[in-house]
Amino acid sequence: MTIASACGKIILLGEHAVVYGRPALAAPLPDLRATAAASDLAEGEPGSVCIEAPDIELAAWLHELSPDQPLAVIVRLTRQALAIEKHPPLALRVQSSIPVASGLGSGTAVSVAVLRALSAHWGHPLAPERQSALAFEVEKLHHGTPSGIDNTVVAYEQPVYFVRGDATQPFPIGAPFTLVLGDTGLRSNTSMAVGMVLQAWQAEKERFEALFDRVAGTVALGRKAIEQGDWATLGEAMDKNQQLLQEIGVSSDELETLIETAKQAGALGAKLSGAGMGGNMIALVETEAAADIEQALQNAGAAWTMTVEVGA
Repeated sequence: MTIASACGKIILLGEHAVVYGRPALAAPLPDLRATAAASDLAEGEPGSVCIEAPDIELAAWLHELSPDQPLAVIVRLTRQALAIEKHPPLALRVQSSIPVASGLGSGTAVSVAVLRALSAHWGHPLAPERQSALAFEVEKLHHGTPSGIDNTVVAYEQPVYFVRGDATQPFPIGAPFTLVLGDTGLRSNTSMAVGMVLQAWQAEKERFEALFDRVAGTVALGRKAIEQGDWATLGEAMDKNQQLLQEIGVSSDELETLIETAKQAGALGAKLSGAGMGGNMIALVETEAAADIEQALQNAGAAWTMTVEVGA
């Protein structure tokens, strides 16, 4: 048996604007992971794959799945990349601790875990750049017109400064910092949110281009703050980014409630993370205040909360 895993991710600053060529900052969440296990079967047709994913109640042979089923797609893409078709019959089991539709990169992590397990099992591990490119093809199924930031962060498993179409830039972190995550309990539909922003941009290009430029300004401010360990300024950048996301139209009452709760409980800054319209918010906090802020979010209706350290 060959076992591999991949982490979740969090977007710190720049979501949505990143689709339109502006920069974004994102970081891996190493404690949230998807895992894939590949093992040869004693019986079965050459090239057959039995896929089990108990988290989504899936148990089927590869040939039984629709051509656009994400697990089927990443298996086929990996075989194509390695020029392997007539392998021994295979069992593939996939599990994940990453909440689905919460802006934490669950789909991408599953794709990367699967291609890592398969490529290692077949003796040809893929470099992060190739992992990212293959996972991006599956991202298109999930999100329509993805920026590419999820697959980049998950494949490289390091904080990155990302501009669509440019080379990935890992960036230094001056000191570890603490985030509290709070989930609204509402599924965040990335393709719907991205499509809504696209329609709004098409209707008011000048206004939205100006909004995206202002988002880019918060990313520049936030990157400098992270490199210098200036958490007051990072919190300011997060608050400004959230105001712009409200104007872009992707926040929600549930997100606003949790963001305001975190701020009132002492967070240095807070914003939604990911597509919005549900999903997660993140709050920059002093480490010693994290437990109290988690409790405040739970009292305000968060479906779940988590404290993570970035750059440890």
